[in-house]
Amino acid sequence: MSMILPFKENPQITMGVELELQLIDLHSFNLTMESRDLMRRLSQIAHPGEIKPEITQGMIEINSSIHTSYHSLLKELYLLRNIIAKEAYQTHIGVCGGGAHPFQKWNEQRIYPSERFASLSEQYGYLAQQFTVFGQHIHIACANGDDALYLCHAFTRYIPHFIALSAASPFHQGIDTAFDCSRLAVINAFPLSGVPPWITQWEEFSSYYQKMTKLKIIKSMKDFYWDIRPKPEYGTMEIRISDTPLTVDKAAQLAAYAQMLARYLLTHRPPCSQDIYLAYFTNRFRASRYGFDAELIDPLQDTHTPISEDILLTCKHLENHAADLESTEALNLIRNSVRNHDNDAKWLRSCYKELDSLHDVVRAQIQLWKGEISRFPKITNPMATDHLALHPN
Repeated sequence: MSMILPFKENPQITMGVELELQLIDLHSFNLTMESRDLMRRLSQIAHPGEIKPEITQGMIEINSSIHTSYHSLLKELYLLRNIIAKEAYQTHIGVCGGGAHPFQKWNEQRIYPSERFASLSEQYGYLAQQFTVFGQHIHIACANGDDALYLCHAFTRYIPHFIALSAASPFHQGIDTAFDCSRLAVINAFPLSGVPPWITQWEEFSSYYQKMTKLKIIKSMKDFYWDIRPKPEYGTMEIRISDTPLTVDKAAQLAAYAQMLARYLLTHRPPCSQDIYLAYFTNRFRASRYGFDAELIDPLQDTHTPISEDILLTCKHLENHAADLESTEALNLIRNSVRNHDNDAKWLRSCYKELDSLHDVVRAQIQLWKGEISRFPKITNPMATDHLALHPN
């Protein structure tokens, strides 16, 4: 009999986020190759959460602490943002969100010098360099492994929501891809991407996990690049589908949306069957390609619904849970973005239309990330606020 994989039990539905951030050379506005210098500086600064290197040297990752409320998470993300922006300036680096850098070339990226990243580079070859894309991961605490697996499957129905809401990668390798979210096409290349197997009991999942390790397909849960996966050492369900938003405000809103949705699902326990996966990759593609204009297929209800309508209906169901979690503000902001069909991909395209330069789009991303300009109105003259790119708060 196989041993059951330990799962850290959490009595509350708390949340935390991971954000992969772009590090920008302030002269070329391309990705920098100098994350090691920034990591050395940040290692000497007191800060909440964690700041980590990522697989290539044009990116870093921030991990928040554990939070019960939207407002406390947002407050911490503001603090982390300001600390990183200040230290980055000292090394002539700008920091921004977005799911993909608009014009970086994958073959120019350098692997960060660590044993794990070197192993990944050896295993995946050029895919490791192509993995220079930027996502937000959301952790939702679960009482036990069975609940984590239930949420992994139940959230499948709502994954297109997170894609459309977070989409922030319309440009890639110097072109407009016609996708709102081009980042997921990079993830698709990895053999352990996609979705977890249809397993609903933690004991059975433990057996599956041990078989995969015995076969030497994986070494740890990190080797599963699924869109959603359980994280037993944290006692969470991890949503890994979202682009890194252009602002920490949107990142906190997405986390709050996941928290209230998890509370709704665990309270009402709508039935979930394997048929939910019949339309999964079609829905995933449509949300990536069309954003809020996508049509969502529900194979359990045999319906086709515009994704914007589906999100707004879901928001209606979440109102009481948002109130109990003190996240009504986040829910209303999400509603507004859906009603206006306004995601970060739309903002980036609008910037490019006005500025006619991807370099200036990146400049605007840096300013937006630091809170020096607002998403509304859009920046119209990058040179008028050029000094802001070089002088963080």
